[in-house]
Amino acid sequence: MTEATIQSNHPQQAEAFLSNMKRAHWHDQALWFVREKRDKAALGVKEWEALREHASRIKTYTLSKLPTYLEQFETEANKRGIQVHWAKDGEEHNRIIHEILSKHNVQRVVKSKSMLTEECHLNDYLIEKGMDVIDTDLGERIVQLANEPPSHIVLPAIHKNRHEVGELFHEKLNTPKGESDPTRLTHAARGHLREKFIAADAGITGVNFAIASTGGFVVCTNEGNADLGTALPPLHIAAMGLEKLVPTPEDLSVFLRLLARSATGQPVTSYTSHFLGPRPGSEMHVVIVDNGRTGHYAQNEFRRSLSCIRCGACLNTCPVYRRSGGYSYGYTIPGPIGINLAPHRSLEKYHTLPFASSLCGSCSNVCPVKINLHEQILLWRQKLYNAGVVSPAKRLILGGMGKMFTFPGVYTLGGNVFRGVMSLLPVGVIAKLTGAWGKQRDLPPIPKESFRQQFQKMKGHE
Repeated sequence: MTEATIQSNHPQQAEAFLSNMKRAHWHDQALWFVREKRDKAALGVKEWEALREHASRIKTYTLSKLPTYLEQFETEANKRGIQVHWAKDGEEHNRIIHEILSKHNVQRVVKSKSMLTEECHLNDYLIEKGMDVIDTDLGERIVQLANEPPSHIVLPAIHKNRHEVGELFHEKLNTPKGESDPTRLTHAARGHLREKFIAADAGITGVNFAIASTGGFVVCTNEGNADLGTALPPLHIAAMGLEKLVPTPEDLSVFLRLLARSATGQPVTSYTSHFLGPRPGSEMHVVIVDNGRTGHYAQNEFRRSLSCIRCGACLNTCPVYRRSGGYSYGYTIPGPIGINLAPHRSLEKYHTLPFASSLCGSCSNVCPVKINLHEQILLWRQKLYNAGVVSPAKRLILGGMGKMFTFPGVYTLGGNVFRGVMSLLPVGVIAKLTGAWGKQRDLPPIPKESFRQQFQKMKGHE
């Protein structure tokens, strides 16, 4: 299953995910556990908010001079023997990588986690060309064996429990039937992947950060798979979104303190690998990809989304993502950051996503680079409404609400009618009207007076 096969209709896909309430609950709880770990890690750094502010300024400054820093990175990388390529879109990215692999007669490729290659559907492209492509991150390998895309940008198999993984490994890796112990399953995966590492002709990684002043780049992992996948084969190809730059190593240190704490609650990733050029007798290539990013860059009100460092903190905290699952978004990157990135690809295809948000602002509050995610989501709603691509029912509701808020008398009348009707309805009827959401919650009593009426009374007693 690929992104192209997933319908981009969030309400329908969310309903499918919620049909299994047991899964929905543990998905919610697992991600909230990670969010709590993030909070504890952040509280352990007294200058946390200063770090966030500094990181935000570095990214804003870098984006303001992005063409200059990209040219500097290419110049410095070339000095180090790194061959730099430029790809305008996913198709060109895939073609460039295939040409490099073909030139070296590569048949077996090992990949570490890279959301950019997922975005470009590199695996499918290379497999169609007859190559064996193996994802070596454990979560990525699980979803690859299941023929699924990642459902989370950091925890790609978070939607699967250990029993499902056990069944999958029994089918694909011949582990004992019924085996569900995480440690033994991990050992089985390690043995399986070790053979793939040894046999590989090339390694492909993503790029977490690229340093303009040195021409080097950094890959962060917790399993060491990027190190092993690039140390054994003679060819290393790194796929890099053009927004991944930071100016200097000193700037990099700020983001390394923020990334792991925001992503998984760790002080630092287990492996922070710095690549500064090919080893003797080997080749290193970096493919810098646009794929719609310059169009995003041109829109001032949405440009800050390009500051994202892909930590996944906004997914872990988002009440909608936690309860609807990653596949409900129909885009490579789900959650609040995905909501802001997807409409740049197609307003029509992803028109439901900006409404998959409570606008609670929790995503913006945890973002390590202080992207105003919930504000941008609201802007996307306005843009969708003005472009006429929201559903007729939603357009009618939004238009009606807009008119109501314009006229205080109409607003007051509407509130009075709503309170009157709701106070007459039995609780069971109200729960049915709100679907599964209402069945799990006790609604507060309907107030007899509006806030405005109560406020006026309080003023009269002053």
